[in-house]
Amino acid sequence: MKRILLIARREYVAYAKTVGFWLSLLAFPLFAVLGGGIPLLVRSSEPVKTVALVEEGAQATGLAAVVRDALQEDAEKRSARLKEAAGAGQVAAGRAAAALDSPRIRLVPAPAAVAEAAPGAARDAALRAVLDREAAKDKRLDAVVFLSRADGKPQAQVWTRRATDNEVRDFVRGALRDGYRDQALTAAGVAPALVAQIQDFRPDVKAFSPNAASGGEVSLRDRLPTFIGLGAGFLLWSLVMTGASILLNSVMEEKSNRILEVLLSSASATELLTGKVLGVALLTLTVMGVWGAIAAFGLMSAAPQAAAQAAQVLLHGGLIFYFIAYMVGGYLMYAVLFAAIGAFCETPRDAQTLMGPIMMVLIVPILVMQMALTSPDAPVVRILSWIPFFTPFLMSARAPSDPPLIEVVLTLIGMFATAAFMVWIAGRAFRAGALSDVKLSWKTFGRAVTGRG
Repeated sequence: MKRILLIARREYVAYAKTVGFWLSLLAFPLFAVLGGGIPLLVRSSEPVKTVALVEEGAQATGLAAVVRDALQEDAEKRSARLKEAAGAGQVAAGRAAAALDSPRIRLVPAPAAVAEAAPGAARDAALRAVLDREAAKDKRLDAVVFLSRADGKPQAQVWTRRATDNEVRDFVRGALRDGYRDQALTAAGVAPALVAQIQDFRPDVKAFSPNAASGGEVSLRDRLPTFIGLGAGFLLWSLVMTGASILLNSVMEEKSNRILEVLLSSASATELLTGKVLGVALLTLTVMGVWGAIAAFGLMSAAPQAAAQAAQVLLHGGLIFYFIAYMVGGYLMYAVLFAAIGAFCETPRDAQTLMGPIMMVLIVPILVMQMALTSPDAPVVRILSWIPFFTPFLMSARAPSDPPLIEVVLTLIGMFATAAFMVWIAGRAFRAGALSDVKLSWKTFGRAVTGRG
């Protein structure tokens, strides 16, 4: 046992003391935050576009007012959302939503050279002058919109300084569409305000279930278990991919450097395999622990009530122990498999041909887990849950929906029986592969398992 712990400690420290490990550990939550914050940051940092409106001819009278009214209405809606968010104690969320949804447009009077010029070369030259990047800042425009009517219907030509800028075009199109709709409704004797009221109406529909925590109305407390189960499945998948890959590379590197042979002179193959699996398991648990702590801190800071409910879900009925059991069994199955493969490989090229089939197997539960979120008892989900290599992922996703106890017990037995069988096979293959220079093939693997290698 002492040698196993020493090997585990060596494996853990070899990675934990490197700067790259801690950088990669913090990279995931950092990029997760940046992934959500960058769009908001980019949107909020964009300059407000200066836009001039020009009505072409008497038939276009009133169209500029339609666009101005649409912009004013949008500003009023944004202000209302901010007040609503402030009343709910979610000022930051309200500002983020407003920043992402609202157009960053400011209407300015059109330059006389553009407004008074007739369509043609003279107006084109005036447009280039005000839309040119080299124009003076106080005279430069981001867009000029020419409004007109054809057969009584509004239309527009939008000239922009940037050819790829579609924001002004989309906003003008929406404003003219809504204005034309209101005009047509008024002509038909229907009040536009009534239509807007009907479109904005959202009936108050509440969900009830006798199995809800309150015995009646379904709340966040009832929906949390499914999300937590799905998160546990993805967490286990990440654990397997991270830990097993580290184990594969570690064994492969030590074999190519002949370090594995030196270690086998001081410890048995079983002790070496066990120590490596344990050390990498502690390493991946460190990663998951840091990620979990960051997520828990963020959840408690942003939504303390939801954090308390999540804790209740994990403790309800010993759900957290189911997650731990499936995590241990699933990690053990794949870790020893990757370690055995690594013992037969000396270069990444040797392992690449074997990683493809394994990745195809690991993609299946990722696809099916999404189905388990809404239909945990669907036949395909239940059937695949009995396959030991899929059991830890799918049963983690199904566990919060209270599957029959017999399924939980039998899938756990099947999973750990398969894990024990994998340990036995991997132990033999690891011993044979570590002490030989043969490449991995079905023939060499079979001889190693049967003891003839």
